[in-house]
Amino acid sequence: MIDSAQLPHLPRAIAAHSPHDINSLLANMAPITPLLDCIPSAVFFIKDLQARYLIANLTLAQRCGFKNIRPLLGKTSAEVFPALLGPVYTEQDQRVLHQGITLKGQLELHLYGSREPGWCLTHKLPLHGHDGEIIGMAGISLDLQAARDTHPAYERLAAVDRYIREHYSEAIRLEDLTRIANLSIAQLERYCKRIFHLTPRQMIHKARLEHASRLLLTEEPITDVALQCGYTDHSAFSRQFKALTGLSPRQFRQNALR
Repeated sequence: MIDSAQLPHLPRAIAAHSPHDINSLLANMAPITPLLDCIPSAVFFIKDLQARYLIANLTLAQRCGFKNIRPLLGKTSAEVFPALLGPVYTEQDQRVLHQGITLKGQLELHLYGSREPGWCLTHKLPLHGHDGEIIGMAGISLDLQAARDTHPAYERLAAVDRYIREHYSEAIRLEDLTRIANLSIAQLERYCKRIFHLTPRQMIHKARLEHASRLLLTEEPITDVALQCGYTDHSAFSRQFKALTGLSPRQFRQNALR
């Protein structure tokens, strides 16, 4: 049985082997890649230095509109995902490949099984060969599933989530959330991560940007969108929106219209 809690560590486990070259890595991965097709709520991939897919699971192929993995191989994200998302992923891949950066728990939009945009947590890292050079990259994106209501603190955290969704247009302080949940800051942080897989701050950003992404599909001025989503500073809204979606609000609107 695949333990979903261990999935974020999969790219790092692969990178730890430091294969001689990318072909050696692919050969070593071959016996286990069929197991990755059994994960409906996560997409996994390995890419070459040009950010082209070398390995992918079936979930990823299906979300790109393919019945099997083969048509996906050799293509970049920009070539297979909608214009709203694909170029963002490829630009992100290039930073991992050329700058050697690692992304851990990046909150971003992805495609769910319904082919509708949804939120996920993405992990990406460069793969190094024996000589230390970057030979490719590995990544995994985990869908943010509905919170489990079996956790003892669920009702308290559900109240926090409701408050955020009802007051996202206002200034929300961490102290407000701890008071609602009757928890310490450390407990609130820990339980939010365990139940929602997000920090309280990420929950606030997610609620605000969910609303912003809907408003940006209308003709509402971007400055008004920022205000309605709790940002009194337009530039701060743009920075935050781009940090979590990879696009500026204007680019997001233009891509959506295309």
